Amino acid sequence: MAGKKILSGSITLPHASTSDLRGRQSVRATFKLTEECIGAISVVATHLGIKQKSLFDHLVDDMHSLTTIARELKNAKLRAENRIQKTFVISRKSLHSLDAVSRSHNAPRDALVEFSVQRLLPIIINEQKRHQARKKMKQEIAEHLDAGLKLVARIDDVLGPDDPVHAKINALMSNYHHTFASINEFIERGKLIEDFDPEDLRRMIENLEI
Repeated sequence: MAGKKILSGSITLPHASTSDLRGRQSVRATFKLTEECIGAISVVATHLGIKQKSLFDHLVDDMHSLTTIARELKNAKLRAENRIQKTFVISRKSLHSLDAVSRSHNAPRDALVEFSVQRLLPIIINEQKRHQARKKMKQEIAEHLDAGLKLVARIDDVLGPDDPVHAKINALMSNYHHTFASINEFIERGKLIEDFDPEDLRRMIENLEI
């Protein structure tokens, strides 16, 4: 256990661990994965705006789940066809965990990655539902924006463009228009997850011979 240092007479904090810091170093690791698995990693990382390295670390850091998967995959063999060699940047700690669990349970490392990625399935399904809900809400927002613009036009007719009320409501609607554009851009980016078929992840098991 790392030693402790007393600060300000009462605050006790652990020293930084050299091994922990080295474990967070980025390394390159190459896997042979199905196209569906690679697609799922890309979709979730892009849609949620996180790095693929962070996604790998999140999945592999859960040693209980990783070990549970390894027990199911003991002595399994991967079919060679329909697999793509892909290099990822992951943490040294994640790579060490994958290698260690793979060796101890005689489970293919690539299969460990693929079945760990299957844990993303609930996230993908949930985000697809949220994406559809956002699209519906976007239509309501657009109608609300249109009504606001019509209100600005009426205020312009009644009070004139130089009236303080017109200036304030016009500034408000300008911000509203900018916000709507940002919302629309975000929803357009969401098409990536909209087009992903969750069944592709379930079909990955067909590439195993257990």
